[in-house]
Amino acid sequence: MHTETERCVRAVQSKDARFDGVFFTAVRTTRIYCRPSCPVVPPKPENMEFHPSAASCQRAGFRACKRCRPDTSPGSPEWNVRADAVARAVRLIQDGVVDREGVPGLAQRLGWSTRQIERQLLAELGAGPLALARAQRAQTARVLIETTPMALGEIAFAAGFSSIRTFNDTVREVFALTPGELRARAARPAPDRSPTPGVISLRLPFRTPLEPSNLFGHLAATAVPGVEEWRDGAYRRTLDLPYGRGIVALAPRPDHIACRLSLTDPRDLTHAISRCRRLLDLDADPVAVDERLRADPLLAPLVDAAPGRRVPGSVDPAEFAVRAVLGQQVSTAAARTHAARLVTAYGTPIDDPEGGLTHLFPTPEVLAGLDPERLALPRSRRTTLLTLVRALADGTLSLGAADDREETRARLLALPGFGPWTTEIIAMRALGDPDAFLPGDLGVRRAAEGLGLPGTPAALTARAADWSPWRAYAVQYLWATDEHPINHLPSEES
Repeated sequence: MHTETERCVRAVQSKDARFDGVFFTAVRTTRIYCRPSCPVVPPKPENMEFHPSAASCQRAGFRACKRCRPDTSPGSPEWNVRADAVARAVRLIQDGVVDREGVPGLAQRLGWSTRQIERQLLAELGAGPLALARAQRAQTARVLIETTPMALGEIAFAAGFSSIRTFNDTVREVFALTPGELRARAARPAPDRSPTPGVISLRLPFRTPLEPSNLFGHLAATAVPGVEEWRDGAYRRTLDLPYGRGIVALAPRPDHIACRLSLTDPRDLTHAISRCRRLLDLDADPVAVDERLRADPLLAPLVDAAPGRRVPGSVDPAEFAVRAVLGQQVSTAAARTHAARLVTAYGTPIDDPEGGLTHLFPTPEVLAGLDPERLALPRSRRTTLLTLVRALADGTLSLGAADDREETRARLLALPGFGPWTTEIIAMRALGDPDAFLPGDLGVRRAAEGLGLPGTPAALTARAADWSPWRAYAVQYLWATDEHPINHLPSEES
């Protein structure tokens, strides 16, 4: 996109927010970079240059605009759509892998050399992995500076900087303000921000429109007691993070998602935000999705009635895979019951002063040692579950951001008890594949028949070819024709 100069100029001149995060506008005369929707008067086209990432702008010597705050843009939807190694590298950097493991750790996960990673990311994003991680650290630092009373020295290390001097230099270079000046300029706390010690309140941006009903309805209706709950208009759940534990509360707002994070170690902030964005599919491009699906005259009325549906994701792919197996051929309520029993018996206890959360979901390593006779499941499903968790525990199977989606599908299908439905629901919600499709799902088939679409899986798959690469979103629109609780925003009494 950033190489299409005329298109980028038109987007900047029209202040088109759809392109926020897709590319960045750098102004040669002021040495400032902005998001396309920046509210200031657009610069002359001859003074603009376009970059694929904030890190690329910073590397070229530009600083972030103080008006539009381009560092807070939604992420580019391209990295969720693409499944190549560059996209997987970007997703890993967003998860904080470079901060925790360095570039060699990133290279090991991808099976590349560090030189290959540098060359490929520089070619596509205008910055290498260290520069991309540095830009992300700067944004994390800004969030902590502006939303918490933490000491600036503590923020430096929490954001992933190796020294206070590096922290100070980076913040000054990126934002043209010292950390102290950033804090002094921060707006007064909003009504939904809490002064509770250890709680970080922030706004998660997204591209409009966003239809919250099926997104939060799905999460609330399938919530596992003790791990998830709907309380005070927010979806809350526990998080098992690289450095510690956490609890997050996510609530829909007209122009953002209100996020409250309670972390035992603030170094987990970047990773926690990345997981929450993936859970709520906040980097999606709803206009592109809906335009493709609206081209089908049978889907068009569904899209027009509630545009901007998202695909509910997962904060822990391994957890979701276990829950997918527990949910095979049973009701939503039964699947929650089975999962709750595992949580009570094998989950790690956690304190929640603000609600009713009690446990972390058990890890594959813990579940790999469970006694199958204690599972109230058919024998064949016990075998399926144990085979899955043992493969996850020993590394035979991985469901991370760096894993190839097609290879992972093949490995899942090779496991006993795994068919197309289980494999595709994991690809959709755990791997984040926007083109995952469930033609054999009962809800999808009912909706298809009601709309006059083909009823058999083979015929429906053939018809759905025109919906690619957004078939997972088509599933959300088809599911929404039913009155199931997953399609409705929970009430306060839920």
